[in-house]
Amino acid sequence: MFKKYLSKLEAIIAWSQSILTEKQFIFLSSVLVGITAAFAVIVLKTFAHGVYSFATYINGILKLSFINSILPIAGLLLTVFVVKRVLGGSIEKGTPQILYAVAKKASIIPKKQMYAQIFTSSLTVGLGGSAGLESPIVVTGAAFGSNYAQKYKLSYKDRTLLIGCGVAAGIAAAFNAPIAGVLFAIEFLLVDVSISAFTPIMIAAATGALVSVVALDETILLNFKQQQEFDYHKIPFYVLLGVITGFISIYYTRNFRRTEHFFHKLKMNAYKKALLGASILAVLIFVFPTLFGEGYESIKVLADKNPGEILENTLFSSFKDNTWVLLAFVGLTMMLKVFATAITLGSGGNGGNFAPSLFLGSYVGFLFSKAINFTGLTQLPVSNFTMVGMAGILSGLFHAPLTAIFLIAEITGGYSLMLPLMIVASISFAISKRFEKHSMDVKDLVQKGHAFTSNKDTNVLSTLDTTSIIQTDYLTVSPDENLEKLVDLISHSNQVIFAVVDKEQHLLGIVHFNNIREIIFNTYRVKYTLVKEVMATPAEVIYPFNSMETVMNKFERSKSAFLPVIKDEKYFGFISKSIALEAYRSKLKAMTIE
Repeated sequence: MFKKYLSKLEAIIAWSQSILTEKQFIFLSSVLVGITAAFAVIVLKTFAHGVYSFATYINGILKLSFINSILPIAGLLLTVFVVKRVLGGSIEKGTPQILYAVAKKASIIPKKQMYAQIFTSSLTVGLGGSAGLESPIVVTGAAFGSNYAQKYKLSYKDRTLLIGCGVAAGIAAAFNAPIAGVLFAIEFLLVDVSISAFTPIMIAAATGALVSVVALDETILLNFKQQQEFDYHKIPFYVLLGVITGFISIYYTRNFRRTEHFFHKLKMNAYKKALLGASILAVLIFVFPTLFGEGYESIKVLADKNPGEILENTLFSSFKDNTWVLLAFVGLTMMLKVFATAITLGSGGNGGNFAPSLFLGSYVGFLFSKAINFTGLTQLPVSNFTMVGMAGILSGLFHAPLTAIFLIAEITGGYSLMLPLMIVASISFAISKRFEKHSMDVKDLVQKGHAFTSNKDTNVLSTLDTTSIIQTDYLTVSPDENLEKLVDLISHSNQVIFAVVDKEQHLLGIVHFNNIREIIFNTYRVKYTLVKEVMATPAEVIYPFNSMETVMNKFERSKSAFLPVIKDEKYFGFISKSIALEAYRSKLKAMTIE
């Protein structure tokens, strides 16, 4: 029955494509992608919230505090089982795969990502894994956009644009924050986009947010109504918070990578690794129950007037009125969050770092403001600092300050905190960028030359193949020949540069026409001058495995128009700077979304 209705829907869409203009069809497509991304959010969020409510009920009514530790073990083992038995033994995790698909796979994302992320992340996070659902949501939305575009044979530009629509709609629906969804798609993915391309992205984000508001219980979403007035006298403390969140972002990034890599290197099967990780996570959650799941409920508690409630149903519940115990609990939880998340993902679970960044930020902001207030130095608005701290960590981890600023502005229901949000997010971003050139989610891919970055030139160059612009038909000369042979080659070809090679084709040097111009018009010198006497050592040498960014850097350093290519220690050909630039311009034109 479902397939029947789906076939009818596809037929209607195909018919609409035949009667609508290209731009009109993209607008329609952005709505449909936005709707599907929103439904993915509804499924994931509802399941995760339901499990959290169940665990809370068990803890509160039956006093079975260990249930919070059992559920994550079940969740990680079930996730591994689904990956092994249903998804073919492997699954691409995290948002970097979207960047890789755009950069290296013509914006084609496998079909299984339309459902694989939902199944695995709902089991991992829904059953208490200490990670977020936003990354799986974003990947699912991107997969919907890519496969929709493939279905209706849209171009690379349009596929990429619809991937951006899916990303924007996913974030918009997850937080009821359409502006943040648009900005995340731009900062994260579409780093070179024209103004006209904003329209379908905005349509998708608005659609995702609208569907989420209509179909999803508001209590499931992360939102705040508690705010205090902004006092400009507190600006120095917001500046200090920005500095702190910047360095904590670096702490999170580096420890996450270390912990995750530790699990990746373990020589044990997937089930044993999951059991090991889940057991460690179970102990952490037993002592610090707020590490369970996304942790959004505890963020709301901290921003409320009674933050001591965060100690309810913990080993420290009898100390909920003790400020010192509360601060110690929040501080330890804050520092352990990175390990809980890395263990969850590294041992086989699926999720992301978006929710953990908000969790960590709220804890940092609360701890900082509460500690300052406790000293009696001044009185800071704790709820404001709790919320602004989220923007600081989000900006520092993902290098997306605009997304951080507008996301927190939207989920707090207004823009009264805009100035402190801008201060904290920008300072945190600057500090994090100083010590970590790339955001944590794309660092591995960038090091392999596979991913987009915030540098447009790097983005375009990363998609070009060095071997495609190597010219191997250049004529060569021997070092012991006189210049008569070289003059003859120049007169019968349009070459201006020649490689000097021995019998084994090893590169000995190069001769450029401009460097011998005065000699070749002197008959005597041409007859009695050997090639080896005028050849020069190349300023740079290129290898086929060099990335295009490396190639262009070598051209820049050498100030040369041509550079020789060495393959297997032998001369292979030349690369012309003009041809490389032409390839760059053509690719830039093809990739610019209009």
